[in-house]
Amino acid sequence: MDRVVERVAGLDVHKDTVVATVRVPAEDGRRHEETHTFGTTLSDLLTLVDWLASHRVTLVGMEATGVYWKPVYFVLEDALECWLLNARHLKAVPGRKTDVADSAWIAQLVEHGLVRPSFVPPKPIRDLRDLTRYRKAQIQERTREAQRLDKVLQDAGVKLSSVATNILGKSARDMLDALVSGTTDPEVLAELARGRMRKKLPELREALRSRFRAHHGLIVGEILGKLDYLDEMIERLSEEIGRLIAPFGSAVELLRTIPGVDHRTAESLLSEIGADMSRFASAAHLASWAGMCPGNNESGGKHRSGRTRKGSKWLRLALVESAKAACRTKETFLAAQYHRLKGRRGHAKATVAVGHSILVIAYHLMSREEPYTELGATHYVERHGGEKYKRRLVASLERMGYSVTLEPTAA
Repeated sequence: MDRVVERVAGLDVHKDTVVATVRVPAEDGRRHEETHTFGTTLSDLLTLVDWLASHRVTLVGMEATGVYWKPVYFVLEDALECWLLNARHLKAVPGRKTDVADSAWIAQLVEHGLVRPSFVPPKPIRDLRDLTRYRKAQIQERTREAQRLDKVLQDAGVKLSSVATNILGKSARDMLDALVSGTTDPEVLAELARGRMRKKLPELREALRSRFRAHHGLIVGEILGKLDYLDEMIERLSEEIGRLIAPFGSAVELLRTIPGVDHRTAESLLSEIGADMSRFASAAHLASWAGMCPGNNESGGKHRSGRTRKGSKWLRLALVESAKAACRTKETFLAAQYHRLKGRRGHAKATVAVGHSILVIAYHLMSREEPYTELGATHYVERHGGEKYKRRLVASLERMGYSVTLEPTAA
């Protein structure tokens, strides 16, 4: 088998240990293989770097193991070329499953060019990714806490959510604070309504007539305090994200031109895929890496499940949220795509398909550095409106029991 790299190393990474195997040319023309085990503290990893340098290793391959690969990779990337490898591509030889054998197997795969490196974004993007993911987790936690609040109110018989659109709005919040402080008179509580909420005073008085007791007040008070803390945390995270993302401001503005993509979602997309689209050979490669395209599983002429592969759950979440927002837009290509696919494939698959389209659009926008140009809701029909498309529409009507005759309209 052809040798692609002369001096390579394979790392089998664990929480507390790294088993490293180097493969380099020997004096007799054969391959010299040497294995050593290191710890995972910073001083141990620096010793690993020196050991690899002493063997003049030019390329290191390592398996993506949980989060344990990160400190190892981040130390090595400053000293030499390092490849992060997909664990699914590293099937060990049966019957030889040890840490030493794994590291040697990884080294051989890299040596002969049988694996490809996974995408690891540069440091500025990694910092952004950590912050946007943590912010999203806190936003999700805030949503769960707001749901807990309503459950406690329902338990106490407070039907505020049946009258107020937002139980955390200004008027509703004043009422909740009053409840926590011990005020349970529905007349007094209803008078705290502001603006348009005052038109609902009779409904509010009925909704606030409850069996709210002391233990309810304690729980609601704690929930409101946590919500306030989460709001402040999300704001602080957003400020830091805004500072770090400033050098990529033009890319964010390009992404915001896509229907359904707001400023916060654009920040998340950029932190997940980076700003340098040359890392991906094409938009199709990006969609495959993200797990936003159908799988390809064919054998013996039979097509099996085409479910999407696993990708970044954070990127998928951002794309699906953007797709749902794009589906609600008027007279746009993405909304038309969703409604066209929903009838045949269902809501979930149509939403993922729109998310795939948004990712492809994002790739081209950042590659060309051009804003999005709306194609319009009729673009698909105008492009594919040939005989095949007409036959498909006629067949659909015939399956519904109609007899169809096509006559062209007068010009």
